[in-house]
Amino acid sequence: MGADQIPFLDLVTPHRQLEEELVSVFRNAIRSAAFVGGPMVETFEREFADFCGARHSVGVANGTDALRFAIMAAGVRPGDTVVTVPNTFIATTEAISQAGARPDFVDIDARSYTLDPNKLRQYLETCCVKDPRSGRTIHTSTGSPVTAVIPVHLYGQMADMDPIVELAQEYGLTIIEDACQAHGAEYFSARDQQWRKAGSMGAAAAFSFYPGKNLGACGEAGAVTTNDETIARRCRMLRDHGQSKKYFHDIEGYNGRLDAIQAGILRVKLRHLAEWNAARRQAARRYDEALSGCDGVEVPFVPEYSRPVYHLYVVRVPNRDQLQIELSQEGISAQLHYPVPLHLQKAYEQLGYREGKFLVTESVTRQILSLPMFPTLTAEQQARVIDAVRVGVSRQQAAV
Repeated sequence: MGADQIPFLDLVTPHRQLEEELVSVFRNAIRSAAFVGGPMVETFEREFADFCGARHSVGVANGTDALRFAIMAAGVRPGDTVVTVPNTFIATTEAISQAGARPDFVDIDARSYTLDPNKLRQYLETCCVKDPRSGRTIHTSTGSPVTAVIPVHLYGQMADMDPIVELAQEYGLTIIEDACQAHGAEYFSARDQQWRKAGSMGAAAAFSFYPGKNLGACGEAGAVTTNDETIARRCRMLRDHGQSKKYFHDIEGYNGRLDAIQAGILRVKLRHLAEWNAARRQAARRYDEALSGCDGVEVPFVPEYSRPVYHLYVVRVPNRDQLQIELSQEGISAQLHYPVPLHLQKAYEQLGYREGKFLVTESVTRQILSLPMFPTLTAEQQARVIDAVRVGVSRQQAAV
């Protein structure tokens, strides 16, 4: 991308700034030959657990492994139903299916784009019944036990967790947070009367350290956080072929370990994460101030309970596709997250959903556009983005 181009994401600058520290990680791994597991992984796990306000962190190979292992370790069984939202990356539902469970959906809130607790209650009251003998929540159409809910902390903002926790307790559901986009995001829990970090409110939570995340590896990596020692121990076995100790396999597991070099890289970057998140918030404020009064542009909604970390800065505009083209013509990269809801993906056509089932998600996904967002985004670059958005939207409105 040329010098006058504005990228969607800048992965080069932070790695140049940290190059010597990152190279030293690789050098130490070569000299020690500690490539899998060992002190670098264990130290990162402790530091990341502390960062999230959780008791345990288990490093794994990627975010999808983190979700799958968290689901399985938390007690979800093959044939169970796990509820989540249709406005998320497919890894959320892949993890459910690959754990042997059945994904099902409830719609999102029209302003926060995260799981709508009112829709979750409606689903539990109208689509499910309590089994009088076992007390379990059963889906009336499929007969499948509904055992877990996965709220997705989307674009760097946490879902409204207090009412979700209350519903989970009422209906016997396990909460597994999909925190893959929410490293450092916070939620004010009125129940607890304190701010809680993403990764500390469910039975378990999953994080991805894909390079483009707020905390990204130089490759693939992920982690599970939990306050439950049993879940942590089971995740450690699942990531390592079910071993409780070498060659003693208590369960069938997977090859899903976090390698030591990635753990060391993540340790270096974790020290900078709060600073990077603060820079993202500052950039978001500049966007907010400039675009809030722009007719035809809806900026991200931040509830009072939320301290987001702006993994993405997502605006809602009437003619999203045309605006993306016009921004590209101005040398500005903007992206779509996610243009086709999961319930309408070919991969899930067997679930039988049709267009019109989740109206909020379907409306939102036709109109949202992710603008450039990264810690080194300058005010000058943002000014260009803002001008281009204003001009593009104004042109569209004049053409109506």
